[in-house]
Amino acid sequence: MDDLIQAAKAAQANAYAKYSDFQVGAAIRTDAGVFAGCNVENVAYPEGTCAEAGAIAAMAAAGGRQITEVVVIASSEMPVTPCGGCRQKIAEFAGPGARVTMMGSTGKSQQTTVAELLPGAFSQEHME
Repeated sequence: MDDLIQAAKAAQANAYAKYSDFQVGAAIRTDAGVFAGCNVENVAYPEGTCAEAGAIAAMAAAGGRQITEVVVIASSEMPVTPCGGCRQKIAEFAGPGARVTMMGSTGKSQQTTVAELLPGAFSQEHME
């Protein structure tokens, strides 16, 4: 998991958080490799992009379709969970047992699974 943590930290360092000063980095392990993303804010709130969404977009652009692990690091003392929209985005590509590690700037961490983050996730089965 050290490679994911390092990738998330590197992405966090490049976050464009000009308005909130809240830098977030995310890294995901996938069937196509490791991908990272950072939050990118925009003066026209809420038109920014979350770190998790950036990592998922990079994965999809490279042809990846299966997330097996996620790390999210935020500039907060305590670990920060992905927002609701990102939980759904992660669940689109990850199985319910995929591990999600959330970390704060002090090194505190919390681990959970996709199913615990998003119980009752909306899925393709609902569309059938």
